[in-house]
Amino acid sequence: MAQGLRVLLIDDGAHRVQLIREELTRLGCDVVGVIEQATLIHDCVLNLQPDVVIVDSESPTRDTVENLAALNERLPRPVVVFSEDASDDPMRQALKAGVSAYVVAGLRPERLAPVLQVAIARFEQDLALRQELSQAQAQLSARKSIERAKGILMSEQGLDEDAAYKRMRRLAMDRGLPLAEVAERIIDAHALLRPT
Repeated sequence: MAQGLRVLLIDDGAHRVQLIREELTRLGCDVVGVIEQATLIHDCVLNLQPDVVIVDSESPTRDTVENLAALNERLPRPVVVFSEDASDDPMRQALKAGVSAYVVAGLRPERLAPVLQVAIARFEQDLALRQELSQAQAQLSARKSIERAKGILMSEQGLDEDAAYKRMRRLAMDRGLPLAEVAERIIDAHALLRPT
């Protein structure tokens, strides 16, 4: 599972990166970089294209958590945090920032492969849920636009609901556009022509 994974390591103050690097190499991973500044995370991920990011930390700093959250927004990757801090707040902040696995109290090399497997599986599951949510939101937005455009056609052209929908469908087919895009154009044209 871990063989061939490209890994970016971040030394966030715990200074065990060499131990992690040796175990990753033993597992057949490719360590593409090691950094010590959280502010470089985004640029390093962009340039080095790792499959996984591992943060080795005494306790994740605010800078690290903020940069992981930004990374999760722009270039999502599975992120594993090894921390010595068992307190609740840093863990919650890290998970909120998109960390896939947060491992507390002791880094044992033999645990690295299973932790990576869990982190990748959780990341893939979260990504699938985010895609489903995004798709559902897009469908809801499209439905709202279609209903609004239908209402405009009904009031402006004296059509009933069925006739308004058929007219929009015909426009969409004639122009080779999705129905939602035709609806947006109707809404935009209506707003443009409405007296101010």
